[in-house]
Amino acid sequence: MRKTTPKKTATLGAALASCLVLATPGQALDQLVFSTPGASDTLRTALERSSLLTRAEADGITDPLEVFSIARVEYGRLIGTLYEAGHYSGVINVLIDGREAADISPLDPPAQIGTIEVRVNPGPKFVFGRARIGPLAPNTTARDDFAPGAPARSTVIRDAARGAVDDWRDRGHAKAEPADQDVIADHDTRQLDADVTIDPGPRLRFGELRPTGQRHVRPERIVAIAGLPTGERFSPEAATRAATRLRRTGAFASVALREAEDPNPDSTLDFDVSVVEAPRRRIGAGAEYDTEDGVRLTAFWMHRNLLGGAERFRVEGEVAGIGARSGGVDFRLGTEFTRPATFTPDTALTLGAMLESEDQRDYTARRARISAGVTHLFSDTLTGDAAIEYQFERARFGADRSVRRNFSTVALPLGLTWDRRNDTLDPTRGFYLAGTATPFLGLRDADTGAQTTLDARGFYPFGGEDRIVFAARAQLGAVLGADISATPRRYLFYSGGGGTVRGQPFESLGVSPGGVDSGGQGFAAFATEVRVGVTDTIGVVAFADAGFVSEGAFSGASDWHAGAGLGVRYDTAVGPLRVDLGMPVRGDTGRGLQIYIGIGQAF
Repeated sequence: MRKTTPKKTATLGAALASCLVLATPGQALDQLVFSTPGASDTLRTALERSSLLTRAEADGITDPLEVFSIARVEYGRLIGTLYEAGHYSGVINVLIDGREAADISPLDPPAQIGTIEVRVNPGPKFVFGRARIGPLAPNTTARDDFAPGAPARSTVIRDAARGAVDDWRDRGHAKAEPADQDVIADHDTRQLDADVTIDPGPRLRFGELRPTGQRHVRPERIVAIAGLPTGERFSPEAATRAATRLRRTGAFASVALREAEDPNPDSTLDFDVSVVEAPRRRIGAGAEYDTEDGVRLTAFWMHRNLLGGAERFRVEGEVAGIGARSGGVDFRLGTEFTRPATFTPDTALTLGAMLESEDQRDYTARRARISAGVTHLFSDTLTGDAAIEYQFERARFGADRSVRRNFSTVALPLGLTWDRRNDTLDPTRGFYLAGTATPFLGLRDADTGAQTTLDARGFYPFGGEDRIVFAARAQLGAVLGADISATPRRYLFYSGGGGTVRGQPFESLGVSPGGVDSGGQGFAAFATEVRVGVTDTIGVVAFADAGFVSEGAFSGASDWHAGAGLGVRYDTAVGPLRVDLGMPVRGDTGRGLQIYIGIGQAF
């Protein structure tokens, strides 16, 4: 094809026309008329939503040259919408003060615009006459809606081609792509014939991962964390998991994984991963308040890449019970070191240490704990934990804190979490299950036994846009094999407070074996909420909670209490701001209204 150069006079004329239009005071668009004779309500809505002129009017765009430019591209926008709905003989008019926009020369745009009329006559719907796609991957079929007689929407052809390509990629053909397509509309029969040819390309295996963009994280650690299965058959899911592992470390602000353009001669396909590292250090703080336990302040300092391998080191502290009605001030200081991709790409090693001081209504305790453990991600929703820890606890409890124990234990905490919530901070659907089993060996003043817990939560939406959500939670706990007086206070259960029963003071329900106030070895708590969205950012909540504590593992002396109330939620960037007002409805607490303030839903 011979290339021609536009005449300079035409270029100058266009520039001069633009300057004259810009220099002349333009008249604002007075009226936009949008009509769709013969269109269904659904199609009319789709056309109006896709219209660039409708959007320009809503945005207050009035400059004549800009409106004229938008009008000229309106045709393509509306044609695409008609094709998506299966209309291939539509007629579109965009009239600027009675003149067809497509017939107005760009070199002589209107200096002012009064009325624009958009008329869309969609014409009849088409159906598929012939619908062919192939070759298809073994044991796969085309989409059911891509078949003769089905509505011939352009999106169906696109999705059928995309699905066929995805099927080949799932079988290792990373470079599968549509090679050709032949689409013919027969206006007499109102049928659309579509033939799509797929080129599956060769079956490939994973090659090397080539990191770029890193500054402080070592390239070999990026490769190890990603865990790209070099040498194995290509799989889109495996490639996605590799990028997810890198993002999960928190060491990177962005991760982009791209296939190489061409396979290697040995049928392997290399990948390039471009990373942008996040700031290495982070500081955060938080605050919570309830009327019984007072103010809780937390703060942390974290390093995201301590040793150059995306290792996370975190120091956190907490002061609680400030202004509490009962008990004293509690302190906690902990450190945690996490190394991703230890043993396997989905296994992280964690080393931790903690010092803690508690002053509660029934006991005081000073603790020191060190631990080493692993966390393994079996899938995006299933996580397992295993650790070994040593704990020393110096506790005083009983009447006038006269009983003193120096509990020394070695424990093996095991946990499994299944999280199918759609949002961790503000879930509206799904469920969450977390179970733990912690066998412990008593070394000093402590019996040998085990603690088990279960936390189950469910979320069910009602109405459109999840405006109403029913949420429920059940918590169970038991201590087995140890006498209650020889069980470290950390393993015993209490009920009451924001984490169990709102409307009841924090840890207000326990047991009194032999007249000695203590936590129990059996525990159950149930909570229900109805969450109603009032606006996009404000919601109200009605809740009812109940808790049960028993002396033994659901045996011996026991008692239960309950609370209920109302709350308000205000959505923020870090989760909903929560304010709950709870009152006791069963149980003699001697207290009245309880107020809880925090970030995130109660559960």
